[in-house]
Amino acid sequence: MPINAHPEYTAAEGEYLHAKSLEEKIEKLKKMISYAPAHKGGENLRAQLKTRLKKLLEQKDKSKKSGKSSRVGIKKEDMQAIIIGKANSGKSSLLNALTNAKSEISSASFSTIFPKIGMINYDGANIQIIENPAIESEYYDKGLTHTTDTILILINSIEEIKEIKEKIGSHNKKEIIVFNKSDLLNENEKRKLQSTLQSKKYNFVIVSSLNKEGLEELKEKLFNSFGKLRIYTKEPGKEKTKKPIILEPGATTKDVAEKILKGFSQRIRETKIWGPSSKFSGQIVGLHHKLKDLDTVEFKTK
Repeated sequence: MPINAHPEYTAAEGEYLHAKSLEEKIEKLKKMISYAPAHKGGENLRAQLKTRLKKLLEQKDKSKKSGKSSRVGIKKEDMQAIIIGKANSGKSSLLNALTNAKSEISSASFSTIFPKIGMINYDGANIQIIENPAIESEYYDKGLTHTTDTILILINSIEEIKEIKEKIGSHNKKEIIVFNKSDLLNENEKRKLQSTLQSKKYNFVIVSSLNKEGLEELKEKLFNSFGKLRIYTKEPGKEKTKKPIILEPGATTKDVAEKILKGFSQRIRETKIWGPSSKFSGQIVGLHHKLKDLDTVEFKTK
């Protein structure tokens, strides 16, 4: 440990020594560099750390060229959103507040160098949330942004919206503007902010990852952005399933059967439904009956 090292540096060094993957070592080493002593006596230490980082990055680059990238690919779920924002905008805090993730939160710039994943359970439906590294960093993953369903543009000031949108470029994804750190604003400032965002006709939510303000509203807007149907199933004489099947608008009872098991629709002799699309509870319908969100379907087989 260097002389006069900050406690943060010591902690980062411990994390680096316990890192197992190449990506994790790079991430922790960058953190060490950000906390390394800035005085003249720390010059040699900083030089050594940068040399070590250069070697790790070269190793990572060789791995990519050989087709053996050590980062596991992200499997896209039925509903996926990605958090896009600048460094220190609170991306990790928002991911942790919304999901089951435990993303490391750091005051150091560009501390996130790989996308991180969390999952929201919204009324039984799973929504995958990805934290993309800072949009102005070299680690920002454009591919994830352009293959996701919904983009959460995380901002700390209205001026950031234009800048982030320009860097994202053209796309056909749904967008939600998320103004973070509302706990730093007074009520008058919040009203002015809301009025400005409304005047520009943005789809927006004002939130605080610290005191949870606006998070439930954000979850609702997020789910609605996908335009999906949540369809529950049940076996005769039993309760409906807790986890719904996710389908596109216009889906039929046959689509439900086929998502359960390919070819399953050919074995069905009777279908009953409960919910918004039914005229009465337990209505018997055909396989081409169009469903609505929160319907429940029961199949009897031949």
